[in-house]
Amino acid sequence: MNTDEKWMNLALEEATKAQEANEIPVGAIIINNNKLVESSHNQSIMRNDPTAHAEILLLKKAGEKQKNYRLIGTTLYVTLEPCAMCLGAMMHARIKRVVFGAYDKKTGVCGSCIDLTKADCFNHAIQFTGGVLEKECKNILQLFFKDKR
Repeated sequence: MNTDEKWMNLALEEATKAQEANEIPVGAIIINNNKLVESSHNQSIMRNDPTAHAEILLLKKAGEKQKNYRLIGTTLYVTLEPCAMCLGAMMHARIKRVVFGAYDKKTGVCGSCIDLTKADCFNHAIQFTGGVLEKECKNILQLFFKDKR
């Protein structure tokens, strides 16, 4: 197992927590210097908050912990390709690298629905790696929605 898979497995554990809370099962973690900084999962339904995506909650927690809204040098792992809101927040936080699992053809902005990662409107560039443990990340989402229908 490579390093990205190791960390993505932790993000999948967070996705499972979301699923157990009847939330869309997306989990995220943030790493700095090869150490876990924080972890989170989707909580939009529970909080009645459309912005309570795993990534947004994670960035808030990590910023508070590090006492800095700039999370320079960090890597964010998330089980689902980020949406526009989350990508914007990651840009503002100055995340160095984002690793995601499943591609999202409906709202993913890192190449699936649209590719904002190459847009020249940002004053920061993030390195992206997609498809890490894609099958596992996709399966937890598919099972969740299958049970809902």
